[in-house]
Amino acid sequence: MAWGGAVVLVGGVAAIGAANVISPGPPTSTTTTTLTGTTSTTIAGTTTTTAPPTVTISAVGDSELGNTPDVPANPLTYFEPLKAALAAPIQFVNLEGTMTSRGSSKCAPGDSECYAFRVPPSFARVYRAMGFTVVNSANNHSHDYGDQGVIDTSNALREAGIAQAGLPGQIAVVRDGKVRVAFVDFAPYTNTNDLLNFAAARQLIEKARRLASVVVVYMHAGAEGSDADHVTRTSEFYVGENRGNPYLFAHTAIDEGASLVIASGPHVLRGIEFYRGHLIDYSLGDSVNYDDFSAGGDLTMSAILHVTLSATGAFVSGTFTSVKLSQSGQGFVDPTHAAAVFVNQLSREDFATNAVIIEPNGSLAPPK
Repeated sequence: MAWGGAVVLVGGVAAIGAANVISPGPPTSTTTTTLTGTTSTTIAGTTTTTAPPTVTISAVGDSELGNTPDVPANPLTYFEPLKAALAAPIQFVNLEGTMTSRGSSKCAPGDSECYAFRVPPSFARVYRAMGFTVVNSANNHSHDYGDQGVIDTSNALREAGIAQAGLPGQIAVVRDGKVRVAFVDFAPYTNTNDLLNFAAARQLIEKARRLASVVVVYMHAGAEGSDADHVTRTSEFYVGENRGNPYLFAHTAIDEGASLVIASGPHVLRGIEFYRGHLIDYSLGDSVNYDDFSAGGDLTMSAILHVTLSATGAFVSGTFTSVKLSQSGQGFVDPTHAAAVFVNQLSREDFATNAVIIEPNGSLAPPK
């Protein structure tokens, strides 16, 4: 696996590693994206110069807006029902697929069991208009349109002012005021940061800790489908692929210094655990999934997670917003809070006394 090695000079401090550094505000400098993911982007911020005592992050799971030409006519409208509930200084989303008009699909013609996704590069501006500051590419769809699709996606995100994480050796660093937050993202593939390679993952988390005082680890891990909502504590497989042991990997990430672990990939919600004083959300489900997997049952439930951390990464507070997907895969805030009820059940069953419970008002209550 490639670990980068670029030197990024930020605020007069040399940080070793591949990183994107972004604060809210328009881009003021750019660099060239390479296939290895060792892109560096430094963007000047417009936030206050006084470092806040806390940082707040919102996160959703998988987002997939189709495969050209089958894409929503107005993608921003498709996203907008969640915009107000997502609002936070730092917003994270997983991108299922690519942003390109080039490349060849990984799927053979007529293969109904293979999925490949691409949307126009202009869709990157839609993600930015929604407020997303960090987009994940560590998943099984980041290479749907080959090397060209990877390069075009990275360029589109950079030009939109969005930090990207998850390609080999790639860490995204964003700022809220003076507080840096590093996102280091993993999936069970060698063409991403590989969560099956624990030794390499430990090294990358250590690099992230040198880049920022707050480290968020994302994992695209676990089996998929309506029967995959429990954390098994073993290696999980789907269509013959080893999708990792999410429980072991998340605990290892916290042990190595991660402040927060978030996840998606199973296309369903999973429980929330408190481990060594830190939050682990094992799956946030699908935020939007254009004409795809929201057929019914637990596949229609999703969530928006807000977490507030201290400037050193300690858990301060959090909230959980229930989301329901329509038959077309569009997400809406759910006033019935069905997702919260479901996640509470999963958390109690899977984590017992370590379960994080969602209160009726949506706040997260760690175990006492």
